[in-house]
Amino acid sequence: METGVSEGTAQRIGVPREIFPGEKRVATVPEVVEKLIKLGFKVAVEAGAGEQANFSDDTYRAAGAEIIEGAGALWAASDIVFKVRGPTTDEVGLLRQGGTLISFIWPAQNPELMQQLAAKKATVLAIDALPRMLSRAQKMDALTSMAGVTGYRAVIEAANAFGRFFNGQITAAGKVPPAKVFIAGAGVAGLAAIGTAAGLGAIVRANDTRAEVADQVTSLGGEFVKVDYEEEGGGGGGYAKVMSEGFQQAQREMYAKQAKEVDIIITTALIPGKPAPKLITADMVKTMKPGSVIVDMAAEQGGNCELTVPGEAVVRHGVTIVGYTDLASRLAKQSSTLYASNLFRLTEELCKTKDGIVNVNMEDDAIRGLTVTKEGSITWPAPAPKLPAAATAPAKPAAAPVAKKGGHGHGGGDSEPIAGNKLAIFFGVAAALFWLIGASAPPAFLGHFTVFVLACFVGYMVVWNVKPALHTPLMSVTNAISSIIAIGALVQISPIVGAASRPDSLITWVAGAGIVLTAINMFGGFAVTQRMLAMFRK
Repeated sequence: METGVSEGTAQRIGVPREIFPGEKRVATVPEVVEKLIKLGFKVAVEAGAGEQANFSDDTYRAAGAEIIEGAGALWAASDIVFKVRGPTTDEVGLLRQGGTLISFIWPAQNPELMQQLAAKKATVLAIDALPRMLSRAQKMDALTSMAGVTGYRAVIEAANAFGRFFNGQITAAGKVPPAKVFIAGAGVAGLAAIGTAAGLGAIVRANDTRAEVADQVTSLGGEFVKVDYEEEGGGGGGYAKVMSEGFQQAQREMYAKQAKEVDIIITTALIPGKPAPKLITADMVKTMKPGSVIVDMAAEQGGNCELTVPGEAVVRHGVTIVGYTDLASRLAKQSSTLYASNLFRLTEELCKTKDGIVNVNMEDDAIRGLTVTKEGSITWPAPAPKLPAAATAPAKPAAAPVAKKGGHGHGGGDSEPIAGNKLAIFFGVAAALFWLIGASAPPAFLGHFTVFVLACFVGYMVVWNVKPALHTPLMSVTNAISSIIAIGALVQISPIVGAASRPDSLITWVAGAGIVLTAINMFGGFAVTQRMLAMFRK
């Protein structure tokens, strides 16, 4: 698709300054400008667009962008507009007739904006409408990028409002207990918050309606708190679904218990196209300890706490409730860099020919999902993408016919257990062989041989019974312990300890050498293990 230009002419990407109150992000950064130019595009940036994210006009110029004074001139000169926030009514009026816009749109929440854009015959790609279940779309997933930033920033805001250390400390003035943090929702933002809070030394607990995230919570240093009600909450696309009333009641009881115990609550629960679910009631806030903090990351969609005031931090019943709606913007440079990278990856998909002209291919599931209006026609919501069929488990081969030997034997492959009669024959032959050796060997040999067999068996069992998951950090210890054969050597040498040496005794010399080598193995094993474990300590 070509927009507003003649065939073969490279299109210009325009990046205006964000005018939403408090918004500091910018839709592209200088290092991405260079990459867009290599795709064949021209890039224009409104003067001052990146200043609040610490990107000066000079850095854009150095990257090859044109700096244009004034929003009107920038919009008029741009075939494609990159934005962060959805356009205002005035900005829609500045958009070229038939132009292309790529930004956050939230079509379900902004039907009037959709009509205004359609009236401009615009082609609009809503970065928030990306089909997130497509693995190839992850590089374009700006929602995930921004969620990671907001989860991190939420913990920083909580630490700022909290009156104590996060980590426990023992000082000359007394002992400081670690902060207890509860995180409601373990999506991308929640997991980022868990990792950050755990890294600061807090005791972290988390809950989510999706049971599959429990392992992720644990791996980041948190404790997964399960609701005492069996119901799966996966809603597809990385979101949760609306749960049944029974589950919600059990969940409220669990939240009420956590509110009494923890110092900080961070809520992240959102359901696409719906107001944020109310998880923390006013009564729960009343039960929290004075000085506690709630950071409501769903404040822009109404909030997960009944007392949240979107855009503000307020104190209710001695609890600070942070309802900032610009958490990503509070890390503007990082957020802008990640967002610009997402838009560049999207542009690569739109311009595979690298000739500076976008092609909105409606046969591509990822592009189709993003496109909410196409040349003035509203195309949202998109049909469900065609996901690849799940791989089916190969059919098990038919069991081989049982070969009967004397009515008792069993045939089979190498994986089959040893048949009972074969095992009996094996032990019978071994016993006979052992009897022959014992009957013909010198009397001292049998004792030595018995010690040798027992030492090998004990060492083998010590190593074999260690769980495979522990082999990497603890294998050197288990190997050292397996040197139990040193006991056998001590048994051999002990009768002559303190007596005159017998250099003619081969057994004495072999036992002595065995003790030396085993001691080296044991002490070396413990030394290596301590070094390995030290790498995992903070």
